[in-house]
Amino acid sequence: MSGTVHYPTLRAGREHLTDVLDAAAEGRPASVSRDKRTYATVDADRLAAYLRLVRPARAEVLAENDGWSVFIPGLPIAADGATLDEALDETVLALRDYADAWSERLHRVPNHVDNWGLVQVVEFSSDDQLKVWLRGE
Repeated sequence: MSGTVHYPTLRAGREHLTDVLDAAAEGRPASVSRDKRTYATVDADRLAAYLRLVRPARAEVLAENDGWSVFIPGLPIAADGATLDEALDETVLALRDYADAWSERLHRVPNHVDNWGLVQVVEFSSDDQLKVWLRGE
């Protein structure tokens, strides 16, 4: 099968789930509608790579006397470490904690609701991918 894959009902989407997932894996538009909403299906690795590209971390890294600090302006994310690598490891943990909190409760809080893209980046990226993203590489 080639081209766009769209199923106008949830039932049709379930019946053709393999086609939906195959299209998503190939990067083709794939969607299913339910009630009045349409839901896109995207390969998670492809989504995370794209979001890391279009949503840079903009992390600020500071060398201090006793080590390193990393923080992300505009987000409640900050961490310290004796080495830069330790600070980045701690920042990844802080990002994962934030993503968990966002999924549990912050997704309804007005000043956090638009961070869904960040949560997708965190959930669908490895620790190493997040560290590269934090460094702006």
